Amino acid sequence: DVMNERVAWMVAGELVDDTKTLAVTVKPGWKQGTKITFPCEGDEGVNIIPADLVFVVKEKPHPKLTREGNNLVFATKLSLADALTDVSLEVPTLDGRVLSIPCPEVVSPGYERLVEAEGMPLSKKPGTRGDLVIRFTILFPEYLSEDKKTQLRKILLG
Repeated sequence: DVMNERVAWMVAGELVDDTKTLAVTVKPGWKQGTKITFPCEGDEGVNIIPADLVFVVKEKPHPKLTREGNNLVFATKLSLADALTDVSLEVPTLDGRVLSIPCPEVVSPGYERLVEAEGMPLSKKPGTRGDLVIRFTILFPEYLSEDKKTQLRKILLG
């Protein structure tokens, strides 16, 4: 609810300060910039038609997720060892759950993993959600000794 303070024209012909509570209902999934309009709720005056009162939705940033359209993006960093072997990720959701996502595949630079129907709710299709996209950044070691390089060559070349 929002308190709207305005100047109103009374029947007796005088202007008075008026306060009115307006209920603003924001639907899940609404995008930033969505407008909610209350017609003729602005200030009144002599020979002045009250203006519309317009609220504009602004998204609140999430510490671990970003929005891209109807999808949510979770960016994570993996060591090279985790990228080449099995790893399991703990991924937060907007509703407070934590998803345990196994990644048995080799994760290469630029790889993205899609988790269907775990993104933003679609306001025009209740019960439907966008997707969750997991974006990986691979952390390479800054230095490898000659011995480790030799061992890696043997392992990777088979």
